[in-house]
Amino acid sequence: MLRLEKTVSGGRAYRIWLLCLAAVIATGFACYLRQLDYGLAVTGMSRDITWGLYIAQFTFTVGIAASAVMVVLPYYLHDYKAFGPMLILGEFVAISAVLMCMLFIFADMGQPARVLNVMLHPAPQSMMFWDMVSLSIYLLLNTIIASVTLAAERRELPPPTWIRSLILLSIPWAVSIHTVTAFLYCGLPGRSFWLTAILAPRFLASAFASGPALLILLWLLLSKLTHVKAGGEAVRKLAVIATYAMLLNVFFVLLELFTALYSGIPGDAEHFRYLYLGLDGHFSLVPWMWVSAGLAILSLVLLLRPATRENHRTLALACVFVFVSLWIDKGVAMVVGGFVPSPMGAVTGYAPTAPEIAIAAGIWALGALVATVLIKLAILVRGGLAGRAAPLRAVDKNLLEVSH
Repeated sequence: MLRLEKTVSGGRAYRIWLLCLAAVIATGFACYLRQLDYGLAVTGMSRDITWGLYIAQFTFTVGIAASAVMVVLPYYLHDYKAFGPMLILGEFVAISAVLMCMLFIFADMGQPARVLNVMLHPAPQSMMFWDMVSLSIYLLLNTIIASVTLAAERRELPPPTWIRSLILLSIPWAVSIHTVTAFLYCGLPGRSFWLTAILAPRFLASAFASGPALLILLWLLLSKLTHVKAGGEAVRKLAVIATYAMLLNVFFVLLELFTALYSGIPGDAEHFRYLYLGLDGHFSLVPWMWVSAGLAILSLVLLLRPATRENHRTLALACVFVFVSLWIDKGVAMVVGGFVPSPMGAVTGYAPTAPEIAIAAGIWALGALVATVLIKLAILVRGGLAGRAAPLRAVDKNLLEVSH
């Protein structure tokens, strides 16, 4: 019988990791209590920039949540069994990411009662309402799928047949959560930076690059720290997926740049000028954007060459480049770049405050803690199965010797 307390017990390094996460979570919660007292004035947001670090992190983590489809779809629709061992990891990452998405929205609302208003007084014309619905159902789907699958694996039985219908439903639902997020941005017609039909494909391309990159990094890390083996074929195919998705993401960004600059419309070009060159003395995001662009190029250099893509060390480096590049693009620049300049031409600076950063870090730490415990649970289940299989193999061997 597997006891839940075993998921928080382990070696010294594992306990230190959990304590560090708990410390970051506690710090973030303390800063959130201060935000409840003083309001969103403790953040760097203002009248001109009403979305900040919270919504930016929400946008990025929605993409991480949608990445599970990159292993679920080939496995169930194309019968690609090499992704089998990675399925539960993808589901656990999706669960953790959706929880973070909801917490970032919760923090951005300022007061918990405002979150309740979305549920108690639903407004079908509001994209925020549909975003909440899509995320809640996606969280429910992944929780049911992961728990039922892991329970069946623990009993050494195949999953029940009815779970397949939920798995197939989760595939288009994963696409929908990031599409609705893009529509949340596109629903603000006064913001030309977001008012583009290519925003949803751009979000999906970045999600299908950063998500698989994170899964590869986690899988390689698990293979170093546990008895889990890094499946060469699965890692190679996931790396190919991340490569093509990153190529599409870079292509979409170049399309946006060409359209804004070649058209010569000042309102469209100034957003990109602010991000990459600075505008009216505001240059805070310029270094970030050039680092993001540089990392994107470096990652493609490593991923497009089969020799470096199939080498686990250079592949891990490329995945770090992909993840950080897209985090800067979606988790920093996407929100602020749309607000500066304002529809009236005002250029207002934005920098997240220490409490704002602490709250965001606390939410990331909570997501990491949930993912850690869930992954440890899966490792315990599979380790127990391996432990029970060893005596059976010994018995089979003895029976063969006796029969001969």
